[in-house]
Amino acid sequence: MLTTLNTSYTDTRAGDLAWALGLEPMPALAKLDLALPGIRIQLRLLGASHQVLLDEEGGPSCSETVACIPGSRTPLPLGVSKRIDDWEYAFAARVEKLSGGSFAGRAQELLALVADHPHGLAGTFPGSPYAFTALLVQRLGGQVHWRSWHAYPQERRIVVTHTRVDARVREPELAGV
Repeated sequence: MLTTLNTSYTDTRAGDLAWALGLEPMPALAKLDLALPGIRIQLRLLGASHQVLLDEEGGPSCSETVACIPGSRTPLPLGVSKRIDDWEYAFAARVEKLSGGSFAGRAQELLALVADHPHGLAGTFPGSPYAFTALLVQRLGGQVHWRSWHAYPQERRIVVTHTRVDARVREPELAGV
């Protein structure tokens, strides 16, 4: 799904993005609710940032936020690996620095990838066709993967993130023990 975000584009910088786990839902400019086998997931665009809310039926939940978070001292890490209840969580980020023509082509390519995907959400900003935030999620077996792209045309940078949440096998309960 591709939408125009109803907010003005401000000159933020790729380096201002921060990462956080466990934050409460933040006000969203656009969202997409998905039901994947055994999992409910909500993709949320917060302007030049994103939040993903993940809930397992009868199990734990997870909230990932990549945003310019006021007062945050946690910069965007290159990689994180954590255990969250019964899940293994892994996050990775990188910044693509592109030339002018390459930036426009890469932006068009990413928006086309996400726009018509049933598990994708992208939002562009009025006045800047290559300023966007996009998310794409998929379930592969016991894992849920999502990618995000945060485009900063004034810097010709695209921040790319990849998250994997892997449900660990739970120990069976032993009767009478």
